[in-house]
Amino acid sequence: MGDAADVGSKARLVDRLATGQAVVGVVGLGYAGLPLLDAVVRGGYGAIGIDSDAAKIDMLVRGESYLPHLPADIGGTLSGNDRVRLTTDRAALAGADAIVLCVPTPLDERREPDLRYVAASARDAGRFAVAADPGRARLLVLESSTYPGTTREVVETEVRAGAAEIVGDHAARDAPLLFAYSPEREDPGNATFTTRTIPKLVGGLDDASTDAACALYERVVETVVRCESAEVAEAAKLVENVYRSVNIALVNELKVVLDRLGLDARQVLDAAETKPFGFQRFEPGPGFGGHCVPIDPYYLTWRAKSAGMQTRFIELAGEINRSMPTYVVDKAEAALLHAGKQVAGSMVLVLG
Repeated sequence: MGDAADVGSKARLVDRLATGQAVVGVVGLGYAGLPLLDAVVRGGYGAIGIDSDAAKIDMLVRGESYLPHLPADIGGTLSGNDRVRLTTDRAALAGADAIVLCVPTPLDERREPDLRYVAASARDAGRFAVAADPGRARLLVLESSTYPGTTREVVETEVRAGAAEIVGDHAARDAPLLFAYSPEREDPGNATFTTRTIPKLVGGLDDASTDAACALYERVVETVVRCESAEVAEAAKLVENVYRSVNIALVNELKVVLDRLGLDARQVLDAAETKPFGFQRFEPGPGFGGHCVPIDPYYLTWRAKSAGMQTRFIELAGEINRSMPTYVVDKAEAALLHAGKQVAGSMVLVLG
């Protein structure tokens, strides 16, 4: 396909996205993918929801939600809708104009990025979508939290490699594809901010990709924030969670210090919080939980190391937060002994 034909095909895709005529595939229907799929359908798109867990698909087909923080009737938006297909079969991606990857990005045993799910999903998009019609423009968006450069270096490479397995290198290389990154910003259980109301960062590998991704999300969320590149959007998501990790570590360390000094940390925080500027309160706790904060900072530290940089501050925050469960256990043991009870045989209630 020539350059002019490529431009025309991509322009038609942007128009289909902007007018709601496109079909959007969402791969990975977890805490980020399922609310996104719901928002995509409410935005007027036809949709394909794909997850490897057949039990999840079965629940959605029955009109049920398997995520407790989402409305019980969320499946009702999806099931029985003739514009929505719910399946475990990634071959269904052949019908998608835009494909959004919402798959896990865990750490390996060395606390380094594990992109196996991103790579596998991107390759499948190439095999089943791009290879089905190499001349058709498509948009590929990654939402999984990851290091700067993943969309350009991993997603595009794997998508084209997957297509090349079926149609050959030349057709895969020339396929008119657009690539962008838009990080999920879900806060499960937060009734104030939802998928639709949280501002959406969008950055593409080029201007045409950013245009297409913005056209997609402008129908799905209230506010789209255009970033200069995919790498800016990728880095911004990590910075958000590094900020939280570092401040959680700071208040956790302060808790230990103030306790040693015989002071109540919450009383101190209450006092500090009266300052109307220059202070944001974080609460001490038994470490840090959830998917993002314990994991995402290490994606940035790994990327920094590959550039010859050390991230001592970020790594120290991780060390402090990982030490807190031991501190809490030690405090619980001391409290039991002070009450004349043995740890063995005692029942401990953990709230939160």
